[in-house]
Amino acid sequence: MAFSKFKDKSKKNSAPAKFAPNPDAPVRVKLPHGKEVIGIITQRHGGSRMAVSCMDGKTRNCRVPGRKRRGLWLREGDAIIIEPWEFDDDKGDVLFKYTPNQVEKLKKMGKLNTETSEF
Repeated sequence: MAFSKFKDKSKKNSAPAKFAPNPDAPVRVKLPHGKEVIGIITQRHGGSRMAVSCMDGKTRNCRVPGRKRRGLWLREGDAIIIEPWEFDDDKGDVLFKYTPNQVEKLKKMGKLNTETSEF
């Protein structure tokens, strides 16, 4: 039985069905803690640097730290959480990127104020 000519058909060769997200499902949103601030990317400068318009009224030059460089794909208009540097408040590090569903939830909660509807 070890050298059977026939293929075992009890095993499925296809991948499992993809998960279809439910639009009515509750959305969990990560909120900033401590010195962290929510911001919107206004301009990419190249490399891992970008200009971010923060919800505290400042525009900061932010960077993506090395440990998150390959994991975060960022574009202009994305909502993110940044942590300002301790010694220079005009600069910061990107910590987290919000999904479109999370952005809608933030708007409903009143945590994200945007002038235009870019999301």
